[in-house]
Amino acid sequence: MTEPTEPNTGAPGTPGPAAPSTDPEALRERALAALLTARDRTALLTGCVDGPELTAQHSPLMSPLVWDLAHIGNQEEQWLLRTVGGHEAMRPEIDGLYDAFEHPRSERPRLPLLPPEEARRYAAEVRGRALDVLAGSVFGGTRLTEAGFAFGMIAQHEQQHDETMLVTHQLRSGPPALSAPDPEPVGPFTGPAEVLVPGGPFTMGTSTEPWALDNERPAHRREVAPFLIDTVPVTNARYTAFVEDNGYGDPRWWAPEGWEHVRRHGITAPLFWRREGGQWLRRRFGVTEPVPPDEPVVHVSWYEADAWARWAGRRLPTEAEWEKAARHDPATGRSRRHPWGDADPGPRHANLGQRHLRPAPAGSYPAGASPLGVRQLIGDVWEWTSSDFAPYPGFRVFPYREYSQVFFGPEYKVLRGGSFAVDPVACRGTFRNWDYPVRRQIFSGFRTARSAEDV
Repeated sequence: MTEPTEPNTGAPGTPGPAAPSTDPEALRERALAALLTARDRTALLTGCVDGPELTAQHSPLMSPLVWDLAHIGNQEEQWLLRTVGGHEAMRPEIDGLYDAFEHPRSERPRLPLLPPEEARRYAAEVRGRALDVLAGSVFGGTRLTEAGFAFGMIAQHEQQHDETMLVTHQLRSGPPALSAPDPEPVGPFTGPAEVLVPGGPFTMGTSTEPWALDNERPAHRREVAPFLIDTVPVTNARYTAFVEDNGYGDPRWWAPEGWEHVRRHGITAPLFWRREGGQWLRRRFGVTEPVPPDEPVVHVSWYEADAWARWAGRRLPTEAEWEKAARHDPATGRSRRHPWGDADPGPRHANLGQRHLRPAPAGSYPAGASPLGVRQLIGDVWEWTSSDFAPYPGFRVFPYREYSQVFFGPEYKVLRGGSFAVDPVACRGTFRNWDYPVRRQIFSGFRTARSAEDV
């Protein structure tokens, strides 16, 4: 696709990150693998429960699973069949039913949605035709088809809805419907508690990543003062200390809106936690278990993360600080695709792709560390930052304003890094997520920072 030139990344003559191959056949294979992986996961998430579970709304915050299933097919039809392939509409009468902006989640159970089997047939028929479009596509000519962007966009869209459906599975009551092996155990993390990130400019965002979305673009220079950041995310054990120190009962630590929210809703611990028999328990995908002390805390809102940081005498990192810690290589001055380098994520780098149904213990995946030694920046838990969701300088809407532009503003906070529920296709060092600061059903945690001048 036609993109701005990647700016100098800090060291004269140093190239920017190496993007995936632009060879047409390699791109076709990459797109095919991404689409098939996403559909396998969708089938797992919608095939492990029966029809009533698919049509029920398990939380007013979430859609029925069957809505997500047909929405995935409808988006694929609109973009890959109609727009890229030039096909006639298969089911134009359902476009409005599956328009996320036309119907809020609370209304969707009352819509005349496709029944589960019809939704499956529709999504499967769309997919068969979409694969024919992919097989015959020439990657070029338009920005939408350059480097297979449209196919990558649809694979990412499906994986994002798969993560949403996994959230729904966490919220549903009843016996477990999903299973996965636990991450490899590791001993208690004994490395440094924090890492110094040097000040100076770095390249934030991207202009070369072929499947990056519009809010990740363009690459631009960002100046960041020196700061220290936690080597690993905040763990359950560290968070429990805040809970047991009456953290939820002391307004000193809370932003005014956060304090009002926790008081109004009676929030006294992370979502899904409860105190019983002298210990903290949590519910995780239908299983009740002791809260594991060494795992990153998950299911906390921005307000909770911000309050913990204040209690600890620290703060949440800005989005720019987070990205510099994750991508900047001080030895070369360049920004990497990922903390470990430019290679795609693998099992040794990060906990991604629903391979496990929980975060890995703090200190896991040393092969995925940043050049400065910061760990688990990718995968495990989405990490709240202190920043509002805003466009980068030079931002341009592509391919539709409802993906990013309508969400820019102070009501949304940025999360970075992905979670165990995120597929690698939808997780990069530049990838930006956003949500309301009250949200905690998502797989969200955090790490903290402090300014170097505070040392």
